[in-house]
Amino acid sequence: MPVTWFPTSQLLWVRIAAVLFTCTAFSLVAHKGSLPHGGMADWCIFSWAFSFACTLLVLLVEQCSLQSRIPVSWSNFPITVACYASLLCLSASIIFPVFFLRGQYLTQEISDHRIASTVFSCLATVAYMVEVSLSKARPGEVAGYMKTAPGLMKVCQTFVACIIFMLVSDPVSFDHHPALKWCMAVYCICFILSMAVVVLCVGECTGCLPVPFSKFLSAYGLLAVIMYLTATILWPIFQFDKKYSRWGDQTKLIAVAILTGLNFLLYLADLAYSARLVFVST
Repeated sequence: MPVTWFPTSQLLWVRIAAVLFTCTAFSLVAHKGSLPHGGMADWCIFSWAFSFACTLLVLLVEQCSLQSRIPVSWSNFPITVACYASLLCLSASIIFPVFFLRGQYLTQEISDHRIASTVFSCLATVAYMVEVSLSKARPGEVAGYMKTAPGLMKVCQTFVACIIFMLVSDPVSFDHHPALKWCMAVYCICFILSMAVVVLCVGECTGCLPVPFSKFLSAYGLLAVIMYLTATILWPIFQFDKKYSRWGDQTKLIAVAILTGLNFLLYLADLAYSARLVFVST
């Protein structure tokens, strides 16, 4: 039986570190974290477990040289996983101490386990950010779309949209005025299209579109910028103006307004990059 040698590359060791850190993070809270079920606790555990499982899959496929047997674009899949994992672990590193450490009356053992999970979550975030930095396309390099700045921004756009969905759904804060329903439609439409781009690139299906992929990206980018511009203006007006606003969690509404502006800037930068980007789908 052939022996597979593990090359001593930076990328390999960074991925191994990420697997160890994420595994330790969710193992600690599963063992003695005493977390409640549902809500933010499930989000944090999902973030660590998803990142661990996907990174372990990437490691196994690469070390067993099975890339050609996997029905995805291997120039796009690993960096997409790393980018999502970095954002998931970053969110868990912020949410976990805020909800499950600050102001909590815990035994010393439970507190120690939760603090340790937070530390390993932060280490995992750093590991994934290093992996993205090592894997992304360099200036002038012709690479798979997800390795380029617009590809990475697509991941960020979909992730920010998911956070917005979480904030506006509990409690529902967009159903008391048509303008806010339009904002929700903007979030949903742009999320679906950005996720479709990610799936098309990772699944090597960009050639299935009835129009050239580059033209689709440019047209969609322009549409998304215009739509998010309207949402960036309308959401604060109809949530914070006394004439239209209603009683609710102002902290969440402010967070949605900030994230809407952030996604508008991401789509604007994406459009600027896409206008001059040269890439290949592999």
